[in-house]
Amino acid sequence: MRKASQSENGSLSEHAETPLPASIETIGKLIAIDTTSYKTNLQLIDLAEEILSGLGASVRRTFDESRNKANIFATIGPADVPGIVLSGHTDVVPVDGQDWSSDPFHLRRADGRLYGRGTADMKSFIAICLALAPEFAAAPLKMPVHFAFSYDEEVGCVGVRRLIDDLAHLAVRPLLCIVGEPTDMKAVIGHKGKKSVRCHVEGHECHSALNHQGVNAVEIAAEMVVKLRAMQRRIRENGPFDHGYQPPYTTVHTGTMQGGTALNIVPKSCSFEFEIRNLPDHDPEELMAEVRGWAQDLVPEMLGISEASGITLDEHNSTPGLGMDEMDAAVRLVCALSGSNRTSKVAFTTEAGLFQQAGIPAVVCGPGSITQAHRPDEFITVEQVARCEDFLRRLIDHMC
Repeated sequence: MRKASQSENGSLSEHAETPLPASIETIGKLIAIDTTSYKTNLQLIDLAEEILSGLGASVRRTFDESRNKANIFATIGPADVPGIVLSGHTDVVPVDGQDWSSDPFHLRRADGRLYGRGTADMKSFIAICLALAPEFAAAPLKMPVHFAFSYDEEVGCVGVRRLIDDLAHLAVRPLLCIVGEPTDMKAVIGHKGKKSVRCHVEGHECHSALNHQGVNAVEIAAEMVVKLRAMQRRIRENGPFDHGYQPPYTTVHTGTMQGGTALNIVPKSCSFEFEIRNLPDHDPEELMAEVRGWAQDLVPEMLGISEASGITLDEHNSTPGLGMDEMDAAVRLVCALSGSNRTSKVAFTTEAGLFQQAGIPAVVCGPGSITQAHRPDEFITVEQVARCEDFLRRLIDHMC
């Protein structure tokens, strides 16, 4: 077997050290395709389809409205029995304004690490799946493996919703979905849900010297934000709690706020965005009902001055949490494949909750660390790549 290392300029050369994982070349190809969420992902999808269809896989695409982005769902193995889904998102977060030591869209290897945007989150997992796809195709599989690669996860798990809806074409529902987000190859059985909301306050403009004739949109919005902060304080003190998470409670957070034009003008409009990251067993709709109640209490006084005033709440994204039983057969399988019986829960949100909501048991398990995601000089260790390859090869053995 050829053994390789990498020189400072990024080229591979022969070396007498441990062989590199087979998938590194494919990781480099995916990193070189800039799939930042505001750009197309079709070049990556084309590459994935070329690889998988060349192995005899059945392949389906689902597109966004512009047909500039697509999901791919491909199957290798018998179609008449339940199989296992390997799921990953193709988009990455922007590098704008970040201080990178090298080109984020050129894979760089140094000191046992692979640097590049998406190495951890989560192109390495997709690349490993594609690199090992020939091994799946050559194996006498007793059940199918499904490759599910989606668009726009980073902006609200957008594309995978269409992919999941399209799974109605399958003859049988999959047994399990493994979402390869970075978990250091440990089984994650729970994550928080997320609801993103934009609140717009429409007030009434006038000279600030006559503010009794106006409706101050900034002040009304500020009242709402203060109430959200009080809600967070109450939850932090009273729960509900799940100490498998950090922090162990639902979080409420205001992230942006814009309003007003000049100090001597009563502001006509103000908007702010807030999010709720809820424990899987804590219904965010109960909290939203409370928020709507605050708005209803504030509006009558506003309407008394201007009938055009009001408060609107736009829930522009809602993704469910994941809550799997530790003793579920799907969880035990992933633990066995990973070589550890330990499971954990995470605060970040993934597509796994949507698969579970659709009736497909889901576990999050993938290479790399979430602490490296979204940062400049994002990296994954070569050791994590090798562990994921081993994981998938054990999966192949199980499926045979």
